[in-house]
Amino acid sequence: MTITFLGTGTSQGVPVIGCTCEVCNSVDYRDNRLRTSILVHVDHQNIVIDTGPDFRQQMLRERVSSLDAVVYTHQHKDHTAGMDDVRSFNFIQEGEIPIYARVDVLEQLKMEYAYVFAEHKYPGIPKVRVNEISIKPFHISKTQFTPIEVMHHKLSVFGYRIGDFTYITDANYIAESEREKIKGSKVLVLNALRKSTHISHFSLEEAIEVANDLNVESTYITHISHALGKHRNVTNELTDNVKLAYDGLKIHL
Repeated sequence: MTITFLGTGTSQGVPVIGCTCEVCNSVDYRDNRLRTSILVHVDHQNIVIDTGPDFRQQMLRERVSSLDAVVYTHQHKDHTAGMDDVRSFNFIQEGEIPIYARVDVLEQLKMEYAYVFAEHKYPGIPKVRVNEISIKPFHISKTQFTPIEVMHHKLSVFGYRIGDFTYITDANYIAESEREKIKGSKVLVLNALRKSTHISHFSLEEAIEVANDLNVESTYITHISHALGKHRNVTNELTDNVKLAYDGLKIHL
């Protein structure tokens, strides 16, 4: 299994024209963060978790020529706004793209992309095949996904465990029962927005505490805002088992 970080930033972390902060003006490619998403290559499949506003750019950058499924964590726009661009894969593959999401996320997608789910479809629109999921494990071909429910302030969000890999974004609380699902992972990806506390995201210190409590071999921080600081500076403050992820980083398990 290979994990590619398509994006590790947030809407507050993407470089902005005219911004004078050190991250937006950094020449270090690791500070150039698109919206958070990953590509999971497993069992000869390409599975994307979340299609944010930068989805098309991320697919082009990584030269992804096929897409087997999309899995959604939650319904916020910075994780769903690129769904329309699956149409390119419809054209290449001459078929629908399966999407996996829980009912509240699907309801949001159907509202925002009503033309995709309309009874009478306009030619050339994205073609998707809906798969409603719950907290129970599900399979995409031979690969098992185990949902992990976390809280993003008051919004329930799904993280996922795939074999020895666990991916969690947009969280500031994980119940003990859900932490049990993570234990034993070799790699954990966890969000940390900034160093100071936030209403709906882990801070860097809180994320490190979670990683230490779960005792995973390696933890990678994602969903990073420019308020966290430059990659090089933050890396110097971390231990060997906790690292900042960056766009384009690949992990092989």
